[in-house]
Amino acid sequence: MKIGLLTGGGDCSGLNAAIRAVVRSAIQKGDRVFGIQDGWKGFLEGKNVPLTLEKTSGILPLGGTILGSARVNPLKVRGGIEKCLRHFRRLKLDVLISVGGEGTLRIASVFSQKGMPIICIPKTIDNDTWGTDYTVGFDTAVQIATDAIDRLHTTAESHRRVMIVEVMGRHAGWIATFSGIAGGADAILIPEEVFEIKELCRIIRKRSRRGRKFSIFVVSEDARIRLSNGRILKTPLKKDEYGDVKLGGIGELLGRELQKKTGSEVRVTVLGHIQRGGSPTAFDRVLATRLGVAAVDLAHQKRFGVIAGIDGMRIRVLPIQEAARKLKTVIPEFSQIGRIFFG
Repeated sequence: MKIGLLTGGGDCSGLNAAIRAVVRSAIQKGDRVFGIQDGWKGFLEGKNVPLTLEKTSGILPLGGTILGSARVNPLKVRGGIEKCLRHFRRLKLDVLISVGGEGTLRIASVFSQKGMPIICIPKTIDNDTWGTDYTVGFDTAVQIATDAIDRLHTTAESHRRVMIVEVMGRHAGWIATFSGIAGGADAILIPEEVFEIKELCRIIRKRSRRGRKFSIFVVSEDARIRLSNGRILKTPLKKDEYGDVKLGGIGELLGRELQKKTGSEVRVTVLGHIQRGGSPTAFDRVLATRLGVAAVDLAHQKRFGVIAGIDGMRIRVLPIQEAARKLKTVIPEFSQIGRIFFG
């Protein structure tokens, strides 16, 4: 079997672990693997490289992707679908394994409907892919955010400041929720709920009366805050090549409002792309490895047009169309746990 492999969309830790798993599993079965360079952009241009045991040796702990990636959507390029299908046939591939998030899933769904044999491995630090408990890259991003919150606690307490930590999470607040709970945040603001500015001010004042002259708020980049006049505070919308919303800046907007209303000294830390980089956690390495092996197994079973996810401790397989149709948002149970510790 001849397998094509690409990593699409934004990078994250664990991609190389998935590449390594696909290559090793495939070679053991007598297959050949060709890496598509620079994601969907490389597929459009027909850029590929043979992947061998030697080329994937030592990449397990490396962040990023040795294949490269790019935020290019072939569905929005004139003749893009036809170009990709043509390159698929020219390379004489039997299947394409794509590692990506919601944008890649939407693209893969279209190609699957066009008859391309395709299997997806879910990766996104946002953990918002439907049909899988965890996505490759999420655990590492949470650990990075938690480490940052731990460090900010000491400087916040030393200077009696309100610290706002802005983390990624376009439409789902999984990173904010997990890192906020793990880091002992005094409030966790996520896109799934609208938060009242007066409630945040109340937390700051209540903690001050208890002698806790500092506060830590973790804010997802698409969080929405209702001001005293009823207006909703949120960042302006921009879109990337995938049609996904590009966000950022809610921390600064919230910081100005809180400083104005409470008189507290407020500092804002935006973690941004730091959450994407660095060596993957053990959990992400194991998850990426399991999903990479599962994808090759599915290819040999000729189960195409599917995504290999995780359900508890077991591999879960579902149609790409189902996974691409909706996002997995934070369930109320997690929000309720976070609220127990607010303030």
